[in-house]
Amino acid sequence: MTEQHSHQFERGTDGPKVILTGVDGSESSLRAASYAAGLARRQRALLTLVYVQPVMAAGAALGVPVADTTDQIAEELVRDIQEAAEQVKGIFDVRWEFHTFRGDPYNGLVSAAEQLKADAVVVGASEQAGHRIVGSVAIRLVKAGRWPVTVVP
Repeated sequence: MTEQHSHQFERGTDGPKVILTGVDGSESSLRAASYAAGLARRQRALLTLVYVQPVMAAGAALGVPVADTTDQIAEELVRDIQEAAEQVKGIFDVRWEFHTFRGDPYNGLVSAAEQLKADAVVVGASEQAGHRIVGSVAIRLVKAGRWPVTVVP
């Protein structure tokens, strides 16, 4: 190994150390989180759960308390995750963190994966019919080609 290569960061060379999964409360995202938790446990990796709070200017313009609603969703997700982790404590110990990012789901997950130095990304398959035409967040993440992406049905 040359001096130049000894200081470069290379993701995923010995398996993932940080596994990121997007959660939004949907059944699909919760299945993805469960799958990612199993991967993290087996790889002894850090499970990073990310909720991307949507930024909806139109809703705010109409007087809808968007930030309050999405903050409440994030708090409920953390509570649900903590309860699930407590139920399996001592049986399946997984190191995990919860982060909230703002934006649209794709850009929020990309920002999260970059900032948190994710080695792998796990997402749930889209449950919206329109995504078959336009393309889902999962497909866009795969096409970005920055990380291995697992899509959980």
